[in-house]
Amino acid sequence: MKKYLLAALIPLVGFAGDNELTDAEKAAGWKLLFNGKTTEGWRSAKGSEFPKAGWSIVDGTFRTEFSGGKESAAAGDIITTDKFSKFEVSVDFKLTQGANSGLKYFVQPNLNQGAGSAFGLEFQMLDDENHPDAKLGRDGNRTISSLYDIITANKDKKPSPIGQWNTALVKTDGKKTEHWLNGMLVVSYDRTTDEFKALVAKSKYADKKYGGNFGQWESGHILLQEHGDEVWFKNIKIKDSSSK
Repeated sequence: MKKYLLAALIPLVGFAGDNELTDAEKAAGWKLLFNGKTTEGWRSAKGSEFPKAGWSIVDGTFRTEFSGGKESAAAGDIITTDKFSKFEVSVDFKLTQGANSGLKYFVQPNLNQGAGSAFGLEFQMLDDENHPDAKLGRDGNRTISSLYDIITANKDKKPSPIGQWNTALVKTDGKKTEHWLNGMLVVSYDRTTDEFKALVAKSKYADKKYGGNFGQWESGHILLQEHGDEVWFKNIKIKDSSSK
């Protein structure tokens, strides 16, 4: 009897399993970017096809394989086939010890960052305790949930222990942008302001090899980074307001 009562209550509380949307999310305009079964909607950052190795679908997750910890040097990054300009994008991610990865947005695959990556603004995903990149950059702006190499995340952020799931959320109206980690606002900025441009000028992206005018693109793809470490992703979804 209790089993059937619980089943009846599930729709009322808006429960959804992995890689599913609640009725409330559907009504609000959210859509899945990954169904947990296929690579539909994704391709390599360096070509039109999905990587043939290095990325796999395991138990409803995208998984990057360990290949030595070098940035996008093996399978390379993956990007959405569609571009977005105003959106909210949410990703659950799980790091292994010492791992490095990232969620990039406004990604420009024509501006190649290396063998298999592309330029974009990045929500950093990192084991702050065990990866050396956390000590680089400026004032901790390469730590988990920071706007990579530009803006340091709130010091009160609460990442999950390594091996447990985190939720990354990026919200942008095309100008004002927020990073959320596990339900907490950790970064807020407006990429059109002089303040933001001054921060870029202090970062590695001031170098002309990054295309100039970094971060000012009108629209771009969503990217999941392959950094030579084992990382897991699921529940990848977007609320796209680009046409509104």
